Amino acid sequence: MEMWSNLGTLMAAIIFMGTMAREFLPPELYEYSTDLLRRLSRFLSSYITLVIEENEGIKVSDLYESVQIYLSMLSSSAATRLKLSKPKNDKAFTFTMDKRQQIIDEFQGVKAWWTFRSRELKQPLFSWYNVSDEKRYFELTFHKKNKARIFQSYLPHVIAEAKIMELKNRHRKIYTNKGPKSHSYEDRNRVWTPVVFEHPATFETLALDPEVKHDIMQDLRKFSQGEKYYKKVGRAWKRGYLLYGPPGTGKSSMIAAISNFLEYDIYDLELTEVKSNTELRKLLIGTTNKSVLVIEDIDCSLDLSDRKKKAKKESKDEKNPAKDESGSEESKVTLSGVLNFTDGLWSCCGSERIIIFTTNHVDRLDPALLRSGRMDKHIHLSFCTFPAFKVLARNYLGIEDHPLFEKVEILMKEAQITPADVSEGMMRASDNPTAALEKLIQTLRRAMEMAEVKNEISPENESVEANSVADGSPPVTVIDEDSSLNSKVSEE
Repeated sequence: MEMWSNLGTLMAAIIFMGTMAREFLPPELYEYSTDLLRRLSRFLSSYITLVIEENEGIKVSDLYESVQIYLSMLSSSAATRLKLSKPKNDKAFTFTMDKRQQIIDEFQGVKAWWTFRSRELKQPLFSWYNVSDEKRYFELTFHKKNKARIFQSYLPHVIAEAKIMELKNRHRKIYTNKGPKSHSYEDRNRVWTPVVFEHPATFETLALDPEVKHDIMQDLRKFSQGEKYYKKVGRAWKRGYLLYGPPGTGKSSMIAAISNFLEYDIYDLELTEVKSNTELRKLLIGTTNKSVLVIEDIDCSLDLSDRKKKAKKESKDEKNPAKDESGSEESKVTLSGVLNFTDGLWSCCGSERIIIFTTNHVDRLDPALLRSGRMDKHIHLSFCTFPAFKVLARNYLGIEDHPLFEKVEILMKEAQITPADVSEGMMRASDNPTAALEKLIQTLRRAMEMAEVKNEISPENESVEANSVADGSPPVTVIDEDSSLNSKVSEE
């Protein structure tokens, strides 16, 4: 009891001396004496405290997230006040520490004290958010004599355990930058909003020719195993895909199949929601490694058309400039910003990324966007072929062969029908394969008749795709813009 009394007297004396010093000492001398006292207290203390902040610049700290995952395992048994959550479709409940809660962890005979803290930051008067911002961080306290073991063994152990826990409970997610940001301080510093991703598409169920599937899967395997080679040749570990073709030919399904094949998360980038090149760079930095970054309908999202064609068009429209009737703020993202985003200095901020662009009109895009290094592999997805039809018949009707297959094969060489239309017809009569195939044959005949009528009216507008289908050539083509790199990766 006497010890506590003496300690109280000492603390009161220190506070009194500090007040007197602030009142009577010159500011320079007061700051010097205060700094000296801090150094002395740190020297006399037997413990060290590390601060692990949530943000590193404009992105969330990987170390902070690892600590958060690791401590969630300890929180349920060690903390006295917890926050409980269970996101939709997650496998288990998640426990996190509440403010000012402390957890004691012991590792190889070394004790470590973890404390979760947060403090409010000053908010501008006119802010987009109606709630105050917060700075969140963990404090790790340990004895000085254990410093080497903490840095060399304990912290690597925390990171390794966090990775194991994340993989064990992990659901693949799809992220979006579209829509209003959350007002919760949990998500305010994150530029992406996640949702659990459970798309069933795989390469086995994808309506593509077997050779095309095999080529794409081989390319993805070589990419995922090519870290050493990419580093050796001095290139960012990323790969660009361009999926182009008419609507309904399976571009979105292929993206899902690629994500499921590689077990990568998806970042669905809505370019119309991005207001500047700076914001575009922030979004790129906010993505994780082992991810698929998707920009769908890129020709519709922004004006990324061929600059030569654009110059001619602008000269014609100078007298009648278009007006923005909506009055909404226009995006200032430029072609240069997108090019730098995909293959510039900022594109190396992260690794093991697949960047996928989709378009229905590849001829509208600027050639600079299509070149190797930005869109390395061009995959043309066109109308349904007979090998693709057989995949759909197996998926939807559960059959590998049927007497009507021969008639379907003959008609598909001349008719233009998308895999989406074939799938829809089969779904409506999935319990009766014969009826489904008969309806498909009728649909193919109608498609042929419509194509003939269209060609009679304007034969000069007949597309190259229609010619290739009529000739019996495969309408799905894969153009590998970087085959030399792929072959060398396989050799490695």
